[in-house]
Amino acid sequence: MASQSRRALLSVSDKHGILDLARGLSAMGWEIVSTGGTARAIAEAGLNVREVSSVTGFPEMLDGRVKTLHPKIHGGLLGIRKNSSHREQ
Repeated sequence: MASQSRRALLSVSDKHGILDLARGLSAMGWEIVSTGGTARAIAEAGLNVREVSSVTGFPEMLDGRVKTLHPKIHGGLLGIRKNSSHREQ
């Protein structure tokens, strides 16, 4: 069985404690995906972080209010991993 990659989406308005969480996830080998100011804070702490727009292929809109409302994000949250059709989509 192939190892399963882990990806965490971090997006918060209150950044208190987020760096500790990001460090812990990173230490366990998780890929961190984040938005705007959260991504900047994580990157400034020297951690690898991927902007959510690089996953969705779309930039933020409405002055940054819409960042994660995208099928590629919701599919990852709602898809059933054991369902091969879901995994292919």
